[in-house]
Amino acid sequence: MTISMHSASVPIFVRMLGNLLTWLDKAEAHATAKKFDTSVLLASRLAPDMLPFTNQIQIACDAAKFGVARLGGVEAPKFEDTETNLAELRTRVQKTIDYVQSVPASQIDGSDDRDITVPRRDGPMVVKGETYLKNFVLPNFFFHVTTTYALLRHNGVDLGKSDFLGPLK
Repeated sequence: MTISMHSASVPIFVRMLGNLLTWLDKAEAHATAKKFDTSVLLASRLAPDMLPFTNQIQIACDAAKFGVARLGGVEAPKFEDTETNLAELRTRVQKTIDYVQSVPASQIDGSDDRDITVPRRDGPMVVKGETYLKNFVLPNFFFHVTTTYALLRHNGVDLGKSDFLGPLK
């Protein structure tokens, strides 16, 4: 049995974004228990030159959203980057999950050999769908999801490897 482009993308995004929702719940509980404002988490960084926590979630969502849209040959919804609290970040993550699940598998499958154009500052990048998914979308998505996880751990949120991986379904 061959793995389809849909099964190599959408379920992975949905699973990890769902895990991220759980982490946000734990982050809020941690802030409440320790009596600090969650805005501290939203602004946290591991290094001075990196984007803060909020941007990590926005970019992870965008990676999933644009990845599925480009593979499916459809227009991605526009999400304004205006989240200022954990509730708004949860909403963005959920909207991303809802969107990636809304693109039919039939539109994504078969995109492995399709040219995908990715707008870049230095000009468009054109690659085949499989290369785009394996070498750009998934690594970018996991980079930002993992950075989000690391920021929460760095700030004392009680997360472990099982929280990162989530339940096997």
